[in-house]
Amino acid sequence: MSKKSDALHVGIDLGTSRSAISPSNGERHVVESYVGWPVDTVARKVVKKPILFGREALDNRPMLDLHRPLERGLIKEGSEKDEEAVRELLRHLISLVDPKDGQKVLAVVGVPAEALRVSRQHLRNAVKGIADALMIVSEPFAVAYGMDALLHTMIIDIGAGTTDFCVMNGRYPTDDDQRTLMNAGDAVDEQLLTLLRAKQPDARFSVFLVREWKEKCSFVGEPKGQVIVTVQVRAKSTPLDITNEIRRACESLLPPITETMLDLLVRVEPEFQERVRNNVILAGGGSLIPGFAQHLEMALGEVGGGKVRAVEDPIFAGSNGSLAIALEASEADWEQLSG
Repeated sequence: MSKKSDALHVGIDLGTSRSAISPSNGERHVVESYVGWPVDTVARKVVKKPILFGREALDNRPMLDLHRPLERGLIKEGSEKDEEAVRELLRHLISLVDPKDGQKVLAVVGVPAEALRVSRQHLRNAVKGIADALMIVSEPFAVAYGMDALLHTMIIDIGAGTTDFCVMNGRYPTDDDQRTLMNAGDAVDEQLLTLLRAKQPDARFSVFLVREWKEKCSFVGEPKGQVIVTVQVRAKSTPLDITNEIRRACESLLPPITETMLDLLVRVEPEFQERVRNNVILAGGGSLIPGFAQHLEMALGEVGGGKVRAVEDPIFAGSNGSLAIALEASEADWEQLSG
């Protein structure tokens, strides 16, 4: 492996909904985790590209074979197109940070904890030929590393596909230190879509539109005002109050996340439990839900109290942490992919 000064180190947060990259040259980019290929000759003529990514792919989805290749924190298995989509997404992310000709790329990829256990070989295959050396780490561990929160800390990373928990004890976390729940952003989207279809059966809206409403208007607890959106009812624009539905869907995350947080706390050695209770960190898109941290603090009040805070930069907290790992890793930590 070349000297650090000769290599481009990159941290990648490979997420179900969004993927972010933080390289050592100072560039940073985030792309929604969608990849699409034009479906026919007409589509290729219209989009004028062989492949589209992120928001551009979403905006042109009627013309595309659209793939969101990570589902519930895992690379979809059994689909060559989804595996190709992951590879193309990683290639696209690295191209955005513009490595120099001949420059080696050393990549630390953060993934949900379940993917770390199940999809490791798929990730190796996806990265081979794109990067020269690889490390795969869990997303909550990457967040903890980037924040230097490596001792007596609990990270709760609420993503789209999974919610990942990690208790940091001053060493690499073991399986016993981590948990993965399927209760996450996608589950909220599905519940909100079901509730809205029941409320307004004649309205037409896609999961993509529902996801946008959730990301703009999510909350738990008492609302600060009404959430009014516009839907199409028989081709007529119609206002719809979705306040109660947004609240109900978002609050569906609280019981399973609270239960898992408290269960992990019980497993911490008794003399360290108070320290961990006072150092709970929310990451991922779910950390942006107003009122969520306060509700978790209320739950900690039942076991002696605690503090819950959200990361300052949920978009890049994982990729920044992965970059920090890349820059400080020893040569023995890397898995060589070239040669």
